[in-house]
Amino acid sequence: MNQLTIHEAHQLLKTKKISSVELTKACLNRIHQVDSKVQALITVTENIALKQAHKADELIANGTNINALTGIPAIIKDNICTKGILTTCASKMLGNFVPPYNATVIDILNTCGAVFMGKANMDEFAMGSSTENSAMFTTHNPWDLNRVPGGSSGGSAAAVAVGEAIYALGSDTGGSIRQPAGFCSVTGLKPTYGSVSRYGLVAFASSLDQIGPLTQDANDCALVLNAIANFDDKDSTSVPYAKPDYNQCLNTDLKGLKVGVPKEYFVTGIQPEVETAIRTAIKKLEDLGAYVDWEVSLPHTLYALAVYYIIAPSEASANLARYDGVKYGFSYQDTGNMWQAMEKTRQYGFGDEVKRRIMLGTYALSAGYYDAYYLKAQKVRTLIRQEFDQAFEKYDVLITPTSPSIPFKIGEKTNDPIQMYLSDVCTLPINIAGLPAISIPAGFTDDLPIGMQIIAKPFAEETILKTAHAFQQITNWHKQKPAL
Repeated sequence: MNQLTIHEAHQLLKTKKISSVELTKACLNRIHQVDSKVQALITVTENIALKQAHKADELIANGTNINALTGIPAIIKDNICTKGILTTCASKMLGNFVPPYNATVIDILNTCGAVFMGKANMDEFAMGSSTENSAMFTTHNPWDLNRVPGGSSGGSAAAVAVGEAIYALGSDTGGSIRQPAGFCSVTGLKPTYGSVSRYGLVAFASSLDQIGPLTQDANDCALVLNAIANFDDKDSTSVPYAKPDYNQCLNTDLKGLKVGVPKEYFVTGIQPEVETAIRTAIKKLEDLGAYVDWEVSLPHTLYALAVYYIIAPSEASANLARYDGVKYGFSYQDTGNMWQAMEKTRQYGFGDEVKRRIMLGTYALSAGYYDAYYLKAQKVRTLIRQEFDQAFEKYDVLITPTSPSIPFKIGEKTNDPIQMYLSDVCTLPINIAGLPAISIPAGFTDDLPIGMQIIAKPFAEETILKTAHAFQQITNWHKQKPAL
């Protein structure tokens, strides 16, 4: 049962062929069986899950108008606040933090009757591409336990891939949903910036962060997005818009769909197996009736990596200034001097990658360098966004690899931050422009997954989901499971 999709499980629950308690116990059994190997979860909330499952079964038994997510087990990334449940951001700094409130998306899922299995491991404060930066432990890729699951939502992606829950929530600042989705062969959606409330998401880079779902297929992504995409007056960046029923947008007719393939995403250094798999996958869309232009150019994409690693660390520098050992979280108190205590709190509370990004951001924002770095990066960000806008005047979707490489070995890039940053070179531009994008399974090489990224204009998630769904109706890669 733990390998059911949301839509399959919903039908079985609605017809009372299975119960939410049975489904939840199946996922809990899977956690007990494999999480010691995968290490996807920081916290397992077994008692809470079973109580929520019993409540969901009561709603179903009483004939209450249930939601598609009622009684369905979910896992939440550990930077999304859950009232009364430890929320660590995989950092010593928040190692004992129990939020007094829920993130808006958690309140929504509670209203839907969701079942929370636990909190997923991640790169500390969502800073990383491999989940190796967690202060707790490293998550392993269920397709090869010697390799990384991607990051920063590596725990969420690995948990869905291995069947510890039916779906998960992650966050995406520069590819942190899509890249691990590609590495773990699941479907991961980064919604348009402002379409899903960020209230209760522990901030990394506020103009880039976005919550989204990791699921087994595009149909499930549509169901979760239907629930969590709402205007929220508690989030100043939330955008009111006419939300369609994303599940009703799914069909397999791609006739007339205009697909662009930006050549800058097939960069020098991309693994040949990845390029071959993505080009083969795009040809399948042609078989479904889509028109494909293979010679699209987005020249400012080449600057996206540099822009991101000025803007994101700058915003992180401002956001993480609140961790001073005074208000909440870790506090180093073995000193009689306030300034030394603050310095020691940050020295021992933050990991190396978090310190690195805080220092980069503080430097970029400092007097004498603000105009040369931060302001210039914001200007190039505008050019990147305008370039995408021009492309979407001609094309309905753009298609690229999710990552230029297959999952790399644990420890392979930990001593080379630049190579680690390049893991997100295909996903960063989408966050810079605030666009929606999805990663779907598109093949394997040496039994390791390859992900394909589908991008669309702002608030055009229905086009992305329709394209992904049509592709998944004629392929079986998303149905393959790791032999763990």
